[in-house]
Amino acid sequence: MRLVTRVRPLKALLTKTLLGAALVAGAAGCSGKVEAKSAPPPREVQVVALAPHEVRDTGEYLGSLLSRQSVTVVPQVAGYVRKILVKPGQKVEAGTPLVEVDAREETAALDSAQAQQSSSTVNLELARRTLARTESLNKEGLASVQELERAQADVKAAEAATRAAGATVVQRQVQLQFNLVRAPFAGTMGDVLVRVGDFVGATTTLTTVAQADALEVSVSVPAFRARSLKPDTALELLDQQGKLILSSTVFYVAPQTDPRTQLVEVKAAFRNTVGLRPSELLRARLVYSTRDALQIPALAVVRQSGQPFAMVVEKKDGKSVVERRPVTLGTLGDMAYVVEGGLKQGDLVAVSSLHMLKDGMAVIPKQVFLNNEPARTPGSARADEVPTRAMAPRTAVGGTTGGSR
Repeated sequence: MRLVTRVRPLKALLTKTLLGAALVAGAAGCSGKVEAKSAPPPREVQVVALAPHEVRDTGEYLGSLLSRQSVTVVPQVAGYVRKILVKPGQKVEAGTPLVEVDAREETAALDSAQAQQSSSTVNLELARRTLARTESLNKEGLASVQELERAQADVKAAEAATRAAGATVVQRQVQLQFNLVRAPFAGTMGDVLVRVGDFVGATTTLTTVAQADALEVSVSVPAFRARSLKPDTALELLDQQGKLILSSTVFYVAPQTDPRTQLVEVKAAFRNTVGLRPSELLRARLVYSTRDALQIPALAVVRQSGQPFAMVVEKKDGKSVVERRPVTLGTLGDMAYVVEGGLKQGDLVAVSSLHMLKDGMAVIPKQVFLNNEPARTPGSARADEVPTRAMAPRTAVGGTTGGSR
C-alpha cells in the first residue's frame, strides 16, 4: 500500500487568509468600537502688527565727484625748468613754491631797470640843484628868464624819467616773480608732468592742484523726475553695500535738459570727511518725497500665480484663524514692501511657518517685533489686539533706478 502526500495550492492559502481578516474586521465593525483620530493642536506662529512708518520715494543714480577748487598749473613765462620743489600727492598751502623756471634773463633785466632808476634819481637831484642856482641868479639879474624856465623844465623831465624808471623796476620785479610758480590755494598736488631741463611755455601744463575738503557730486536724472526736485531735496552718497556715507541737499538743478540724453544735471555740495577723491564715481540717492504708509516684511508675502497674498491672523468664533488675503504691494524697501491695499493698520500678519498655513487654520499667534525691538510683554498676542506701540522706525526705499550710467 503506497501513501500519497497532497500539497495545498498557494492561491487557496492566500484566499483563506484574506477571508479570515475580512471576518475579523466585520466583527469589529458590528461591535461599534471604532478608534477616532484626534485633531492636531493649533500651531504657534509668529505675527507682526502692521503700523505706518516713513516711506521715501527715492531714485538711485551714478554720481561723479568734482572738486570745488581745482586748477591746472601753467607757467606765465617761457624758459627751462631749473627746480621742482614738490612731489605728486603732497599737501601744499597757498603760496607754496612748486616749480622754478630759469630767471637769469629776467634778473638781468631787473638789474638794468634798477640801474636806470638810479641814474634817473641822480639826474633829478642835479636838475633840482641847477634850478635852485638859476633862481638865485635870476633874482640878482645874472640869469635870464629863459634860463630859469629851462631849469624848471629839466627838473620836470628828470622827475618824469625817475617815475618811469621806478615803474620799469616794479614791472621787472613782477615779471621775475612769475618764474617761481606757486600754489594758488591750499590743496593736494597732482602728478608733476615736467622734468628738470624741460622747456616750458605759457601753454605747458606743469601739474594740478585740487582741494578735496569740499566736493560736489553731479548726477543726471530723467527730465520727468527733475520736475519734482526742490532746493532742499536730500541727496545721499552710498558705498558699495548701499550704506549711507554722506548726505547733503541739492543746490543746483540745470535749467535745461541735455538734448542727447534727455537727462538733467543736479549738483549737491558737502564736506569731505570720509576721504573721497575728485573724479570718483559713487552711488547717489535722491529723496524726492516722504510719506507715512504701511509696510509688510518681504518674508511675509506669499505669491501664487503672480498674485501676492498675506496670511492674516484674525479672531473668529473665539479662535485665532488664518485668512489668506490678497494684497497690493508697492516698492520694495529695506526688506519690506509698501502696502498699497488689502491690509489695514493693526492687522496681524504671519511671518513664520507660511508653507504650513492654510486658509481657516486655527493658530496661536505670538507677536514679534522687527529691527531687534523686544516685545512689550512675553506671551501670545490676541488676534483682535491693536498694538499700542509701533515697531521701530524703518525706512522703505523705492523709486526708479536710472540716470547717467
